[in-house]
Amino acid sequence: MIFGEKLKNERKNKGWSQEELAEKLFVSRQSVSKWENNQNYPSIEIIIKVSDLFGVTIDELLRSDEELTKKVIHDGKQLAYPKLKWMFDALFMLGVVLLAVKLGALLLNRIADADIDLAGNLWLLNIGPLILMIGGGIGSGIVKEKYKEG
Repeated sequence: MIFGEKLKNERKNKGWSQEELAEKLFVSRQSVSKWENNQNYPSIEIIIKVSDLFGVTIDELLRSDEELTKKVIHDGKQLAYPKLKWMFDALFMLGVVLLAVKLGALLLNRIADADIDLAGNLWLLNIGPLILMIGGGIGSGIVKEKYKEG
């Protein structure tokens, strides 16, 4: 049995209208109608609420519908690797690259007796890498933990 049919059967067994179920789930009646007619699927949060309301396991709800199972897996992957985390990772890597440039210039000055002056002219190369690496690392960690909890 697919999710929509199971939802409709469970709702009718409770004697609830679509409107009553919608109120209990804090969604619109149209959403319930679309789920029951297999035009759309609910989020995992709603699936958990449906499971609690009807006293069925999430496994029973998910395994009843292959498309819903795929949606939940896809949504979970989106939460596990949010795009915001990539932005912070990129900032961290930019800091690493700037630090490598700074250290490379210092090394060339020592070994090749070059006259590359980065210490006083480019503030970004002095303290910028540190700020980018710390900010990117902290931001990435916060986002990772936030989405791990969810």
